[in-house]
This record gives sequence, structure tokens and C-alpha cells, in this order.
Amino acid sequence: MSAEEVSTSPKEYITHHLEHLQINLHNLKIMHENDDTTTFWILNIDSIFFSVVLGVFFLTLFRYVAKSATSGIPGKLQTIIELIINFVDKNVREIYHGKSSVIAPLALTIFVWVFLMNFMDILPIDLLPLIQEYFFSNLPSLRIVPSADVNITLSMAIGVFVLILFYNIKIKGIIGFSKELILKPFNHPVFIPINLILESVSLLSKPISLGLRLFGNMYAGELIFILIAGLLPWWSQWLLSVPWAIFHILVISLQAFLFMMLTIVYLSMASEEH
Repeated sequence: MSAEEVSTSPKEYITHHLEHLQINLHNLKIMHENDDTTTFWILNIDSIFFSVVLGVFFLTLFRYVAKSATSGIPGKLQTIIELIINFVDKNVREIYHGKSSVIAPLALTIFVWVFLMNFMDILPIDLLPLIQEYFFSNLPSLRIVPSADVNITLSMAIGVFVLILFYNIKIKGIIGFSKELILKPFNHPVFIPINLILESVSLLSKPISLGLRLFGNMYAGELIFILIAGLLPWWSQWLLSVPWAIFHILVISLQAFLFMMLTIVYLSMASEEH
């Protein structure tokens, strides 16, 4: 979108930045988010693309540091990576009391990956869309913050939910897990239907709250940046965007930390034998 369009139509500017670059798998058609042909078989390919790129960047960076690590005085990059690993490991040891070689790497992956996805919100909102428009002018729109897409956050939450079910069944067995669903909180056969409803709601609320919390905070942060850029003159935007960006660094870090911590807590609860 050109500067002329931004200055004359802030509504179109804001709407444009809230649309995903989508592809309809049914007929392999690149489309707008608000097209009437929207069906279930649609992917937000911008969110998927940036999620994969950031994931590969995370793995490449940590692998490079691990292979080049030294036992002497570490460099700045190695020091930062070691601080992150020690921070995650400390939280896992304090919260998760079971025996699993998966929890710590999972927590590290979640924390760093979610932080990187959130950090995309700090980039100037027009930077990557303008680059995309320059090289691929036929593409309709582009959003660069994967965690501001509810499909991404709920997908990650569903992955955690599958692990919750896996550890519940692995540690307690199918019978033990079933007893938890039908005999808690009221340990009497009469209350089995009520127990099943209460425990099912409690179980399903975990991935829903996990995914929606991250999505809501990141979508709101992205929207504020868009409103600042779309409604204020260019020469005055820094008066609000810079303070908000500084504060938003705390928000994106906190959201990555909360997603990691809740994942550890949920898996710790699932790993309890009684």
C-alpha cells in the first residue's frame, strides 16, 4: 500500500495490515482473508512461513553455539545462550518433579520460539510488507507476527494438550486416567456424570486458555502499532510507537515465559501418579 493510500484512507491501511496472505487448498488459489470463497481448507501461509523460518533460525543458532562452545571464557553469544538454558532448566527442575528427558528441551523450544515469534511485533509494521509488495506486487497482504494468529497459538496449545493426554495415560494408565475423570472431585458413583463434565471442562480449558492468552495479548499489541501508524502523521508516530515498543518488549518476554511455565505446570500435573 502506497503512502498516498495511507494518508487518504487510514481505514483501508488498518484493514490491509490485519489481513493474512492466504491460500485456498481446495482450488490452490491465493486470496484475501475476507473473500466470499472462504472455506475450511485455507492456510494463512504468512504465519506458517514466518513460524518455520523463526524455528529454523532458533535451531541453527543454538546448534552453532553448541558446536562452537568453549570451556574457557565464553563469548557474548554463548553467554546469552547459556543464561537462557540455565533459566529454563532452573524453572523445569523447580516445577516438574517427574522423570522425563523431553520436558526441558520442550520448555526451551517453547520459550525461545514463542519469544522470536512475538519479537516480530517490534519490527516496523511496514518494513516487510513493503519489501513483499516490491518483489511480489501481485500478493494481496502480509502479516509478520505468527503469534498474533489464533491458528498458530491454538496449534501450539493443541500440541501441548496431546502431551498432557500422553503423560496422563503413560503415568496413570488408561484406567487410572479414566478414574480421575469420573471420580473427582466427588468420589461417589452417583456423581460420575457431574465429575465427567467438570473434569472434561477443566481439561479442555487448558489448551484453549493457553492459546487464546498468547493470541489476545499479541493481537492487541500488533493492533496498537497499526493504529499508531494508520491514524497519526508520520512525524509524530515515534512519540507513541517508541514508548509502546519499549513496554512491548516486556510483554513479549512475559508471554513467552507464561506459555512455557504453564506448559511445564500442566505436564507436571499430568505426570503425578496420584
